[in-house]
Amino acid sequence: MNLRLAQTLRHYNTNNLLKDILTGIIIMAVSIPISMGYAQIAGLPAVYGLYGSIFPILAFAIFSSSPQFIFGVDAAPAALVGSALVTLGIQGGSDEAKAVVPVITLFVAIWLFAFCIMKAGKLVNFISAPVMGGFITGICTTIILMQIPKLMGGSTGTGELIELVEHIIKTCESINILSLIIGIVSLIILLISKKFIPKFPMVVLLMAIGAVMTYFLPFDEWNIATLSAVTPGLPKWSFPDVTKIPIRECVTLSLSIAVVIMAETLLAENNFAQKNGYRINDNQEIFAFSVGNLAAALTGCCPVNGSVSRTAMGEQYQGKTQLTGIVAGLSMILILLCGTGFIGYLPVPVLTAIVISALLGATEFELAVRLFRVSKTECFIFLGAFLGVLMLGTINGVLIGIILSFSEVIIRTAKPARCFLGIQPGHRHFRDLKESDQIHSISGVLIYRFSSNLFFANIQVLTRDIEDNIMADTRAVILDASGIGSIDITAADGLEMIYKSLKQKNIRFYITEHISGLNEQLRRLGVGYMIEEGNVRRTIHIALKDMGISRPYPLEGGVDNEERSASRKRADNRVQEFVWAFGSETEKQIEKQISAQIAQLKKTGDVDKLLHGRWSHMEALDEDEWLEHLEEHLKEIVNISGKDEKTLARHLENHRKEVHDRIAKEHPELAERFRERRHILDEHLKEKRPEVYRLVMSLRK
Repeated sequence: MNLRLAQTLRHYNTNNLLKDILTGIIIMAVSIPISMGYAQIAGLPAVYGLYGSIFPILAFAIFSSSPQFIFGVDAAPAALVGSALVTLGIQGGSDEAKAVVPVITLFVAIWLFAFCIMKAGKLVNFISAPVMGGFITGICTTIILMQIPKLMGGSTGTGELIELVEHIIKTCESINILSLIIGIVSLIILLISKKFIPKFPMVVLLMAIGAVMTYFLPFDEWNIATLSAVTPGLPKWSFPDVTKIPIRECVTLSLSIAVVIMAETLLAENNFAQKNGYRINDNQEIFAFSVGNLAAALTGCCPVNGSVSRTAMGEQYQGKTQLTGIVAGLSMILILLCGTGFIGYLPVPVLTAIVISALLGATEFELAVRLFRVSKTECFIFLGAFLGVLMLGTINGVLIGIILSFSEVIIRTAKPARCFLGIQPGHRHFRDLKESDQIHSISGVLIYRFSSNLFFANIQVLTRDIEDNIMADTRAVILDASGIGSIDITAADGLEMIYKSLKQKNIRFYITEHISGLNEQLRRLGVGYMIEEGNVRRTIHIALKDMGISRPYPLEGGVDNEERSASRKRADNRVQEFVWAFGSETEKQIEKQISAQIAQLKKTGDVDKLLHGRWSHMEALDEDEWLEHLEEHLKEIVNISGKDEKTLARHLENHRKEVHDRIAKEHPELAERFRERRHILDEHLKEKRPEVYRLVMSLRK
């Protein structure tokens, strides 16, 4: 695995230094109440939240490829660990909890490393912008609802929407009016300053004002909560005792937490990356998650993941690199060593307003409004992901988001763009008949363009469209497969049924305009005989030529279609069609078709039919190669037909000369290539049939 350490700090622009340092200090300050609260939710003493905001955030900053995302103790993993402790019958805050939680964190780090090895980050590529936006908005809304009771003097909420609303209602019964006023005023100030003076560090000013108010005003008498005092000192490093919890249960619990950390953080990281115009390395990010959680485990902390609220705060104050995370981690060390007394003076309502303000800026409700105007389906997907997280939790929200993303893909491919094509008099290119009343279909020919990969979910759409538009005078159906890159077995069976059904009605069926790789798929899926029988052609023009329809094409309704200029016709032979159709099996296929024709010669004695295979109107390069292969079978043909060898050889050579003269006249730019190709074919003939080669050379002289 190719890892780049401190990727966002390379070639550092010193113009960002002050912004990064200031943003890092703000993030550290905001992390104090958030991380302490989530540590308690995870069943640990509050100080462990500060421990989780040092070494995990430093490790992530060194290994991350994201210039702005911040790591730390956060809601989802904390809630999962807390509920796991309840399941295990372990009391939160107890010595047993302090021993078990780091073990779970260690196994989370191991799972994340395994995900990195498996390159599981690619799964995020299947999650669309509406899902990503709904997911992030759901997380932000959930955390805001968790924080609202703290504005009113209560405790942080837990659970999903119903539990959070119930907790808010219950808190309203014993609301602290002064706490609510301080919180709302702080929130209003933050929102106004964000709009009118976004670069001013209002967060730092409000925290300082809050600490001063706590010192001079009787907040204790008014029951306005402040943060708990913290014992000075850094966390101790130790390896978790894995015997404290049954391994089977630990593996199961840690797997679900690791999945949530990977999915939630990668989704959020990619969302910020798209919004700010940069790219991240998903696999390296998962490795950074693993290293961060390993650091958390070795310092006794709960699992950590990316924090949307802190990242949104960093974005607001224009932090540009992971120096913000490093400054946040180092400044937290200084707080734990020298400034723990200051923590006790920070009023909870002010800190809560700071968190809510940051989260409001990270929501994407404006995306939902835009989607509603342009695509009701995508708006529904946004709401599905949003409500999934809000009502069913992060894990189920992730699953719903993935299901919705795949559903969106299936919906789009099951109803692809498609149209019937015609041509405008005097023009060469085929266009949608609905574009203009000047575009007319070709008489007796149905040309149908299908713009999607063809598979089980949409083959019926193609079949129905063709069947519903066949008329009594239809002589051929041409499928423009330029938009089809792959095909599955169900679709191959469907094409075979269309082919056979049309054949019974004496209607030709062609597949055209597609990449050569699709021919290989058709052969593997058992319908390669359609290629051999000439029903798969490189262009629509060649398919029409195979039917005997040449430019200017006859249009429906007797519309005049005289060509406007005598310009040279298109060089369709720039790529050999036979090679395009059969790929590596070209030589084998030519021999196969010639053998079949020689067998037919035994019955009819008609030598002239040997000059072309089942594919009529071959390209010049293909036709020349076909004739060269016939020369290899010269003696066999002579024995069957009874014709004179020299006469037959002269006949073949004259035909090859006609082909050469035609290519030289119509496409002189290809003449040199044609001569080089002729030399290669002659050498091939000399090697395989030297006696025929000598005869051919004597005739040319």
